[in-house]
Amino acid sequence: MASLNPLNHLSRRDWLKLSAAGVGATAASGWLNVLAAHAAKTGARHKACIVLWMDGGPTHKDTFDLKPGTKDGGEFKEIATATPGIKISEHFPRFARWTNEAAILRGMSTGEGAHGRARYYLHTGYKEGQGGLIHPALGSLVAAEIGNSDSPMPNYVSVGRAGYGAGFLGARHQPLIVNDPARGVENMRPLVSSQQFDKRVGLLEEMENAFFKDYKATSGTDHRTTYQRAVNLMQSKEAKAFDLSLEPAAARAAYGEGKFAEGCLLARRLVETGVSFVEVTLGGWDTHQDNFDRVKKLSAQVDPAMSALIKDLKDRGLLDSTLVIWMGEFGRTPKINARGAKPGRDHYPRAWSSVLVGGGIKGGQVIGKTDAQGATVVERPISALDFLSTVCKILGIDYTKVNNTPNSRPVRIVDKGANPIKELF
Repeated sequence: MASLNPLNHLSRRDWLKLSAAGVGATAASGWLNVLAAHAAKTGARHKACIVLWMDGGPTHKDTFDLKPGTKDGGEFKEIATATPGIKISEHFPRFARWTNEAAILRGMSTGEGAHGRARYYLHTGYKEGQGGLIHPALGSLVAAEIGNSDSPMPNYVSVGRAGYGAGFLGARHQPLIVNDPARGVENMRPLVSSQQFDKRVGLLEEMENAFFKDYKATSGTDHRTTYQRAVNLMQSKEAKAFDLSLEPAAARAAYGEGKFAEGCLLARRLVETGVSFVEVTLGGWDTHQDNFDRVKKLSAQVDPAMSALIKDLKDRGLLDSTLVIWMGEFGRTPKINARGAKPGRDHYPRAWSSVLVGGGIKGGQVIGKTDAQGATVVERPISALDFLSTVCKILGIDYTKVNNTPNSRPVRIVDKGANPIKELF
């Protein structure tokens, strides 16, 4: 693969800007903006994807598909958005300004109502256990198909939880997991001098080579791949993207407070350095009880962080090349349950909503429609296969491509029967 390193092909003026910002020196801030501006100017941006994963299954009727005035319509009001005719929850006032860049998919209908199986299905496009395989997640597929194999940075980063992994694609496309975005990637600095560190790495290489001479175990290959990735990252200047302390205070404040806000900011920094796929998780959406208070508080975390992310990407010329996805594993029941003192909504994969922003899609539209109660999709149902094939198409990936498992079994990126959402293109 040709190098997509944003440091290549810079003019002398750009290099001077980077030097002034500290690239190649010991401490730096501001160099990401120079890289982003250069990429936007030259049209050299690769495609990237940021998934904002709402773990637990967010209620569509209290976020992006409200049904005011109907039974079990809920407590929230609708507000107008920047796009005439599109209304969303009152608890997304900042995002309401960005709907011209977005497509709200109100026709999601995916069939899996258990958390684990639904998460797996929406991440991979395959049912858990199908074919006896562990399938690669979307992030690993993106890393394999459009990631930069020459970059020291990982092509898939999961923030806030252990993301679904590479499955049969192998260790090279596993996600780097960042549990706490404020702390970044820990243990990045060797405990010995660089000379001693290089000697130790060299010794490890000799030991690995001796092992491979006698054994050809897959686990050995995975081990070598993993430590080589770690060493490359430790020795790279791009790894400063993980350090949120280099961001100005005002920039950090725009995202709000908490780990999800910091995760969204980190996602922006990573995409600027060329990382192809970042997933940021916000849990707590399994609102069987106390639905309305919990959704209000969760929305208050999402709204500033997602909106600031979109604005930053737009301001840096990166939104057209970066697809931002807001989604969970399913929606919640249209009917409010009567259990407990504080009512809630239960699992509901039959009809729910997701949101796409940027990536070059046609924004300012709603695709799909549910009935008056939000219980059934009555226009343009969107299956998991439809959704994932659409994401692949936006990112320039051939979703019909076949990958082979280690035992040479052919598996499509997205299984047969997918119908990409043509209205987005």
